[in-house]
Amino acid sequence: MLGLNEVALLLSVMASVALGQGPVRTRGPSDRTRRAALNTFTDAQAAGVTEWTSWFNIDHPGGNGDYERLEAIRFYYRERVCARPTAMEARTTDWVAAADTGEVVHGSLEKGFWCINREQARGRVCSNYHVRFQCPPVQSYWTNWSEWGACSTTACDDVGIKLRQRECVNTQPMPLLLVPACLGHHSERRECSNPPCTAKWGPWGRWGACSATCGVGRRIRRRTCARTSETVRCAGRPAEMQKCGKSPCPAKCQLVCTEGRPSEDCSRCTCDDHVLQGDVRAVTGVPVAGARVALDSQPKVTRALTDANGQFRLEGVCSSGSTLISIRKEKFAPLTVSTSSNGTARSWVRAVLRSAEKPYIVKHPEDKVRHEGGRAMFCCKATGSPAPDKYYWYHNGTLLDRKQYKYEEDLVLWSLKPEQSGQYYCKTSSSAGSIKSSPALLTVIAKGKPACNSSPETHLIRLPMDCVQPGTDSMHYNAGRCPHNKCAGSLDFDMRCRDEAGFCCGVQDTESRIIDCGSYSLPIRAVTQCSCKKCPQPTVLVRGRVVTADNDEPLRFGHIYIGKERAGTTGYQGGFTLQIPPDTQRLVVNFVDPTERFLDTPKVFILDKKGGSIYHNVKVMRKQTPIDINAGDSNSISLGEIEGEDPIGQLVIPPNSFHKDNGEIYEGTVKASVTFIDPRNITTAAAAPGDLNFVDGEGDMLPLRTYGMFSVDFRDETNKEVLGAGGVQVLLDTQHIKMPEHIPKMKLWSLNPDTGVWEEESDFAYTTTAGGHGRSKREERTFLIGNMEIRERRLFNLDVPENRRCYVKVRAYMSDKFLASEQLEGVVISLINLEPKPGFSSNPRAWGRFDSVLTGSNGACLPAFCDAQRPDAYTAYVTAMMGGEELEAAPSAPKMNPNIIGVSQPYLDKIDYQRSDHEDPALKKTAFKINLAKPNQNNIDETNGPIYPYANLIGCENAPVDANHFRFFRVEKDKYEYNVVPFEENDLTTWTGDYLSWWPNPQEFRACYIKVKIHGQKEVMVRSRNLGGTHRETKGQLYGIRDIRSTRDMREVNTSAACLEFKCSGMLFDQAEVDRSIIAVLPQGNCRRTGTNSLLQEYLIKHPPVAQNNESQGFTMLAPVDPLGHNYGIYTVTDQNPRVAKEIAIGRCFDGTSDGFSREMKTDSGVALTFSCPERQINRESLFQRLQTNPAQTLSQMARSMRESEGMQAQGLPTRTMAYPLEQQGRTQSRRVAPATRRRAPLRTPQRQ
Repeated sequence: MLGLNEVALLLSVMASVALGQGPVRTRGPSDRTRRAALNTFTDAQAAGVTEWTSWFNIDHPGGNGDYERLEAIRFYYRERVCARPTAMEARTTDWVAAADTGEVVHGSLEKGFWCINREQARGRVCSNYHVRFQCPPVQSYWTNWSEWGACSTTACDDVGIKLRQRECVNTQPMPLLLVPACLGHHSERRECSNPPCTAKWGPWGRWGACSATCGVGRRIRRRTCARTSETVRCAGRPAEMQKCGKSPCPAKCQLVCTEGRPSEDCSRCTCDDHVLQGDVRAVTGVPVAGARVALDSQPKVTRALTDANGQFRLEGVCSSGSTLISIRKEKFAPLTVSTSSNGTARSWVRAVLRSAEKPYIVKHPEDKVRHEGGRAMFCCKATGSPAPDKYYWYHNGTLLDRKQYKYEEDLVLWSLKPEQSGQYYCKTSSSAGSIKSSPALLTVIAKGKPACNSSPETHLIRLPMDCVQPGTDSMHYNAGRCPHNKCAGSLDFDMRCRDEAGFCCGVQDTESRIIDCGSYSLPIRAVTQCSCKKCPQPTVLVRGRVVTADNDEPLRFGHIYIGKERAGTTGYQGGFTLQIPPDTQRLVVNFVDPTERFLDTPKVFILDKKGGSIYHNVKVMRKQTPIDINAGDSNSISLGEIEGEDPIGQLVIPPNSFHKDNGEIYEGTVKASVTFIDPRNITTAAAAPGDLNFVDGEGDMLPLRTYGMFSVDFRDETNKEVLGAGGVQVLLDTQHIKMPEHIPKMKLWSLNPDTGVWEEESDFAYTTTAGGHGRSKREERTFLIGNMEIRERRLFNLDVPENRRCYVKVRAYMSDKFLASEQLEGVVISLINLEPKPGFSSNPRAWGRFDSVLTGSNGACLPAFCDAQRPDAYTAYVTAMMGGEELEAAPSAPKMNPNIIGVSQPYLDKIDYQRSDHEDPALKKTAFKINLAKPNQNNIDETNGPIYPYANLIGCENAPVDANHFRFFRVEKDKYEYNVVPFEENDLTTWTGDYLSWWPNPQEFRACYIKVKIHGQKEVMVRSRNLGGTHRETKGQLYGIRDIRSTRDMREVNTSAACLEFKCSGMLFDQAEVDRSIIAVLPQGNCRRTGTNSLLQEYLIKHPPVAQNNESQGFTMLAPVDPLGHNYGIYTVTDQNPRVAKEIAIGRCFDGTSDGFSREMKTDSGVALTFSCPERQINRESLFQRLQTNPAQTLSQMARSMRESEGMQAQGLPTRTMAYPLEQQGRTQSRRVAPATRRRAPLRTPQRQ
């Protein structure tokens, strides 16, 4: 019971928190310590069940204090906090309530919680707090939706919004601040659209009069475009021109000039007394020298070249507005400007040239499924400088006729036929280059053929180890599933670039069945019928952590950009989360350090089309410390500083090459920072920016092999203004190019930060120097020399387009059993191409390329360089990571086993597979190294993987599971999961809306674990049996079973612990009512419960109903609704991907903390239940011992026991018990089994001591 002082304090805190007032101050018994308490409260009139949010900790008590502001929490966690929370609780990370810290803190339900250091007692600073909020109970309800309103747009081919609304009605009159809002939105919007706009040409008019009375003239006829909107145009020209006139003209020029006179060739008008002067500069303000200036009417005739100051002079050019000037310069987009008259004999033209950028696809065509006779539209859009002006569409690699299909950016197919199925992609081009889109698959379903096969396909689920079906002895059951393919559903409008809603083959009907396990039974929901339904739309998240490549220092509060827009900020530990649109295949993200200590690093992420959460561990380089150089001198900066090694190259900057943004030459001291990503240091491979790809002239994206990358940062010493530089030379020492065939193909590249694609800057030429520019005492050295200008781009690369390319097949598995049905999807597989040191093939000298690919349902194919003549010309280092956890590679020692590695002999010997611990068992086991020997297609042993020719990507992607491949697996103890409603966690589209679904919401997955400690010499299997508890639809029904073997604590003797998953309490799939699921924790063996977490026990008592725990061999509870923490021994994590949620929860459970992560079991913290499981003492002789001491008596006893057993079988008595009885067979039945029967049962229930 609360005392009088505590009641008064609680009432004051409730009023303060409800009204959002300032700090709450209390005095202890000594009247000296001021304390503030933020407590929870529940209104006595509230109805329904409320839930607390998870704990939030977005700030650390550095600087001015600890600020857990509600606005910032909503920014990071979006809808995780309700609109109007009714209560807030604050605790330190050591789980001390704010009221017990003795610190002055502030809190309100509108602003959140904060603690200021300067308000604390002398010598004290604020603790590190985390907070959670309580959302209002359900006291309100929504009225029915109104009818949909009219579309907001009436224009053709336009997309608008239509609206419907509902009202929130409250059942109880209460003060405004205490009345929670209804869950959901009061209005709902839906996209609406009008048919596409049309534009058609009218008939041609009559030919006009000939333009010339003699000689060859022209005549014109015109036609009118009838269109329904100004936004569309008719394809083609409105006028048509035709030559006319036959009679020859006299020699006199007939050109009429409004200004000046006709030129000598009568091709243009000239103004002898007029001079046109021009100034051409780059976007940065730097003068552009050597630009070609011509008349737009004669672009191939160069009239002038710009000088070193970017200026030109044209005499005799008239200044009328009709005169157009064309300016072109290599590596710049061409520009056309018009002249203007100022009434004098001299006029000026100023032109700004933009750097040329190759086209880049920003909108790819998307997959479509249609019925025969329907229609479909594919869209393609590209950016670039200059903008792409030509689009081409291909079907299965064949160019489509533009005249027949009348396409531009969009391709429209009418009256579809089955033979039009296949892949469609677009190709666009400009003067800067070409690019191809990713292919889109069109499926046309023939008439009379169903959109989705209604019969489910076979899907075998594994049964518990103690469940053997009588008569079959099978450990699997066919639950059925619908095929994972898209289908043609009912669309409201089928002429969109992206269909409004996707349709998939989904579950139409299920039936409840009972699986006979011999001594008990299991319920299951089996699929009986499939149909075409709307696909679940999973949220696509990219998660990760950004750290430096040298010591894993996090990028704190770094800025994240997608394109030109800022998309987020990294956290204090470098973590980030990005939500991106579905169907995004290639995401370019730029990580920018506002403190400028780390390099700005663009990264390319390849995504999973099925959605969910993907984890990337991002590495960035630390900036090189700036050095002072004189802008008026010639300066040389080395590229690569490896101890005992010569630099790979040099930057040579001529005198007076630096310039400001306005083009003015900079004179003074330059702070120069040149950071080199050295391929001789393998730890820098993961920090490579972009994805080391370029686009060739045909528009195909191809790989590069790097010899080093560098970032330049030149700044004014005084105001830190960024400086550019022109005429910079890059020298590459040829002694570091170990493959001579690469020397003539070496190029200098720059990275486009918006596209993540490398674009060519210049070629290299040979030069020979004496003494190596002061870096070596050798008499003579050979360099490759290239030229560059440092303008907008600051990342450069020394690369070779490599045509010796292959693909490497890798799969990831749930365990080292390598079962085909237990493949993992969404695993990030990374491959580093290595160049071996001459004569030492096992000692890689340098890396040349870094790639990452996600595993799908059939593994992953990683691009790599390979060689047919020398198997060890290229080697590779391969790793795998899932949710921040490194997976283990198949072992190679003490002896290579082809059945374990996944590659058959003799190809395995040629590849020379070695796991990272092959020679040193102390090393990690999470990587392997191989020779990339290109397969010989004439050798049958090398045509079945795991290395495939580059042209056979389809063969690699579609390879059967029994084909050669490399393997990774998760290091897990024995684990088993059974769901009454089957669900494949690696494919979110298999989710079924059912009251007994383990995961009630396909958009958000909540994983719950309880930590069970075991005292005993052996590790023990622990099971959770999960039943419906309080929901009327699920009460007493099984959700599923979870088995896990405890993990040994290497620090304590005879101690282990298990992180056991259980069914979370909460809303079911209809989001209408909470179910407090009943959880039974049952360890196997001779176990007795010796301890229960006091906080957990107190929580369960205070949140009835309370489950009975009368039996010491197990533990039963109603699962908590609140997301309790490690102090309770309960670990709860919510994520958009079920596997990621479970991985994070398991890592915290192993670590015994609410925010840590570990793969080493720590049994001294965060435990909920403790069991003692001693080994059974052998108190009688074994059969072998009795046969030796008294053979006659032993044989007679055996005969008598056999007769008794036959008699019991004739009477139909049970002869088998189960280790984990379910609700179908209680413990009472198990106790009725005769002792003799227990001794002869195939699976015995351990006897209690």
